[in-house]
Amino acid sequence: MENVKINSVYRHFKGNYYYVVDIALDSETQERMVVYKPLYERTDSMLWVRPEKMFFEKISTDRPDNITGQSVRFKLIDDLTKNYIK
Repeated sequence: MENVKINSVYRHFKGNYYYVVDIALDSETQERMVVYKPLYERTDSMLWVRPEKMFFEKISTDRPDNITGQSVRFKLIDDLTKNYIK
């Protein structure tokens, strides 16, 4: 499994961008959790956690909501020139 890069930007398969703040451990299971925040305005929360294995979970490129055509839930982004959200 790929390791999350802290202080990096990832794109969700639905098109939004997120900044990875850190890795945390679940207090009960010691499972690695990705701590990340959206790079767009939200009203519910500006900080999120997700199990690392789910962060890189494979998804179908045929899903109607997969507007980026990615094969994984979150993809590391080096170039932010294309905006998938209109």
